[in-house]
Amino acid sequence: MNNISNVIQKKDNGNYTNKAVMYVRMSTDHQKYSTENQADRIREYAKDKKLEIVETYADEGKSGLSLNGRDALKRLIHNVQDGHAKFSVILVLDITRWGRFQDSDESAYYEYICRNAGVNVHYVDEQFENDGSPSSDIIKSVKRAMAGEYSRELSKKVFAGQCRLIELGYRQGGPAGYGLRRLLIDESGNPKIELKRGEHKSFQTDRVILVPGPKDEVEVVQWMYKQFVEHGLYESEIASELNRKGILTDLGRAWTRTTVHQVLTNEKYIGNNVFNRTSNKLKKRHVKNSEDMWIRLERAFEAIVSSSIFYAVKAITQKRNRRFSNDELLDKLRDLRKRHGWLSGVVIDEQCDMPSSGVYQYRFGSLLRAYKLVGYTPSRDYRYIEINRHLRQLYSETIHQTIQKIRDLGASAQFDESSGILCVNNELRVSIVICRCFQTNAGSYRWKIRLDNGLEPDITIAIRMDAINKTVLDYYLLPSSHIETLNFRFSETNGLGLDAFRFDTLDTFFDLTQRISISEVA
Repeated sequence: MNNISNVIQKKDNGNYTNKAVMYVRMSTDHQKYSTENQADRIREYAKDKKLEIVETYADEGKSGLSLNGRDALKRLIHNVQDGHAKFSVILVLDITRWGRFQDSDESAYYEYICRNAGVNVHYVDEQFENDGSPSSDIIKSVKRAMAGEYSRELSKKVFAGQCRLIELGYRQGGPAGYGLRRLLIDESGNPKIELKRGEHKSFQTDRVILVPGPKDEVEVVQWMYKQFVEHGLYESEIASELNRKGILTDLGRAWTRTTVHQVLTNEKYIGNNVFNRTSNKLKKRHVKNSEDMWIRLERAFEAIVSSSIFYAVKAITQKRNRRFSNDELLDKLRDLRKRHGWLSGVVIDEQCDMPSSGVYQYRFGSLLRAYKLVGYTPSRDYRYIEINRHLRQLYSETIHQTIQKIRDLGASAQFDESSGILCVNNELRVSIVICRCFQTNAGSYRWKIRLDNGLEPDITIAIRMDAINKTVLDYYLLPSSHIETLNFRFSETNGLGLDAFRFDTLDTFFDLTQRISISEVA
């Protein structure tokens, strides 16, 4: 008999008839007492219905727009599907706490999963019984649509408010950048304190503006503009010179062509306040907006470079980055092959007078297809050499950043290079593996993970890469108890058995490592 049948059979025997769990959610960390208030109301309901609450699932500071990041709800649904649910009822305050899904069918789907496993969802404060009757289904559908519409309306209001603050000259989120600092001011415009990276304002009426940073950083920024305009140096050449001098970025890293380009093209260096260059509303795909959609206030902050030299840089980059036709791209690739004798993504990206390898991948489907069109067949696949180099660097950076974050939280962390095990608080053994993405003949994507049974980690952090193995897609925190095989593959979707352990960031892992005093726990 399958797991679901087992669960239903147990409920028929009356073992879990009066057992319930509660699910509570709040949208932001500022709603300090929201989940407690929800829990109090749910307990009153449970008492009236003679239900015993055996567990609480809480998503605190999590948006209800999608399932992403809502680890408690994922875990709840996973337990229901796996047949491990020792309860027959899920208590939720109302439709909105279950979620403000933009597709109301998604909200219904998760409830259907529970009902199909013999677990009913009760909406405590709704004025209808969730009994499956036609009238309750109609009301529930309307409520779900209203919950999604509320988020859409709120998104419009928040966006309008952000635009208004931009037009008043206030900074909206994000780090200051090299050569600049964020200054906190009160509602009267009086300076309060310079914010460090990661710090935020403490009062709702406070605002943030940009001010020039240390003199040496300002001089470096001005030097970069001068080298580009007056001496004709490319971004990569400027980056090499900065690295030779031992000058690091605001993140403490070496300079690259990209980081130099960001400094040379951002209007904040001439004091302009610009917003809405990209959009990611309602948890949808991140998109770049055309310049006519930008919200801009000129001379909002003190400039550290002149407008004349900034727009000189802009003119040069626009001329250089004009859109090439496919034939022009291939002509440049042929010329590069003649000069170098061979081609690779790294060789292409190092050229300042031609588009990046990403342009060729996007325009022709892949670098190998572009190579074929110019009559070049690599003697070996340099693409994998480049990817391997990038992944090795990413692995090293991830280890370093993870250790630093753990120590910032007051815990201890040591990394054993010989075994590849990260030991946290001398208790938790963690293995970090990077999963390269590859495409099947059918066109779908897969990620292979290989584990070493000799390491015996308590948790394995599997980092899935995107389709071209350039950036991190997501993270899986896999406890040793859930790893049955040493070699297995991830698909694009893996069911709640695995996806319950999927996260967009490592914040949940860092929460596990943080020390809490006994008095605080009590």
